Amino acid sequence: MQDVAKEAGVSPQTVSRVSNGSQAVKPATRDRVQQAMQKLGYRPNFAGRALKHGRFMNIGVAMFNMNTYGNMSILEGITTCAVSRGYATTVLTMDSHIEQPLQHAVEQMKKLPVDGVILVLEQRVGDFAGFVPPKDLPVILITEGPADHCPTIDDDQYGCASTATDYLLSKGHKTVYHIAGPQHSQAAVSRQRGWKDTLVQQDRPIPAVIQGDWNADSGYAAGRRLAQDPHCTAIFASNDQMAYGAIQGIISMGKRVPEDISVIGVDDSLCGTVPHLTLSTMRLHFSEIAKQAFSMVIQACEGKPPEVGIKRVIPAELVERSSVQELR
Repeated sequence: MQDVAKEAGVSPQTVSRVSNGSQAVKPATRDRVQQAMQKLGYRPNFAGRALKHGRFMNIGVAMFNMNTYGNMSILEGITTCAVSRGYATTVLTMDSHIEQPLQHAVEQMKKLPVDGVILVLEQRVGDFAGFVPPKDLPVILITEGPADHCPTIDDDQYGCASTATDYLLSKGHKTVYHIAGPQHSQAAVSRQRGWKDTLVQQDRPIPAVIQGDWNADSGYAAGRRLAQDPHCTAIFASNDQMAYGAIQGIISMGKRVPEDISVIGVDDSLCGTVPHLTLSTMRLHFSEIAKQAFSMVIQACEGKPPEVGIKRVIPAELVERSSVQELR
């Protein structure tokens, strides 16, 4: 640091401010210091900074699966927030076959240089109720329900299904058929419950659930099957991939969407991927989930943890395109 200060013609304190991302340095001075750092091969020492400030400036993120649209969007949102605040991100994949996946994930994170952890719980876990977070490592859960041991936040999985089902019923459909996601998924179970409860509350017939697996092929098979059911005029699919697959399956059977069967999905994941997108959907705000989860973990790292036992959910947004038609 002394060498950089001498090369740049500034004080060591100025070099420290630049290396720590302080805004209390003039742009011209910062450029001069950074040029000196590059010339001399200087870089901030991660371990030394942590020893001095008591912080690693690194947030851990653990999830079961990084391949789903929702998890990828959440991870992207967290890393974007981290970069904007000068933080790094360490990602860990959890193993659902381990007896206590939450406890194991946190124990693994405690071995790494992280200041706090965000756990993305898209699956149900056996140690959720008995999980005890460490006192020296803040933990935030991305999961729909409240927890007595950790702050939580998520999309309104139940509410988005209820809104979608009610929307189809308001268009004159006597009932709504459902293509469900895999039953190990908390989101899929909550969406199925929201669909069923809405039908019960409005005293409508409850059709048998068709089981899907989040992928378009399962939606395609479901669409072909439902196209042969003369009573089916409306379908709520648990995600957009299955909804789009269902539309293709219906068309392959010689029927039309929405003239014969209306379809609505969840997540708005196909926008920008499928040209001339006609699928109506419930848009989930994954970036907002990520933003708030990151803010909550930073707040906890600063000694002001959010309250526990509160259900924090971000409402979904109905996006009307042209895959739903009103019955006359």
